[in-house]
Amino acid sequence: MKKRINTNPRRGAKHFKAPSRIFWKGIRGMLPHKSPKGAAALNKLKVFEGVPFPYDMQKRMVIPEALKTLRLKAQRKFCSLSDLAAETGWTKGGVVADLEEKRKVKSGKYFELKQKKDAARAKAAGDKTVAKFTSELAKFGF
Repeated sequence: MKKRINTNPRRGAKHFKAPSRIFWKGIRGMLPHKSPKGAAALNKLKVFEGVPFPYDMQKRMVIPEALKTLRLKAQRKFCSLSDLAAETGWTKGGVVADLEEKRKVKSGKYFELKQKKDAARAKAAGDKTVAKFTSELAKFGF
């Protein structure tokens, strides 16, 4: 973190503290970011701490091949990016954790409501009184 250059310290190596920026810098090192194609690829990359608004409503998926329990041997040491960021001076981990807890509560309420709606829909589909309305609507192409 204390790496500087002698002539002008603000032009030296920039060490980001936030996990998203640490990840971004790692990806940048793997891309030819000085060529137009690499710069375009880097501009398409989005990194965030936590789950921002448009993505918090989407269903998250688990990739089994990427699970730590399947990829690492039992005796291997590991660390998370948030731990590295906290070691380098990132102080917003608590804020992100609080927001993540609020998001989980909100998504839990949404899921319960969705289950109630699905149950009501299944009950209505099996109801005999709705069958004649469905047949009438089918005549009109619904």
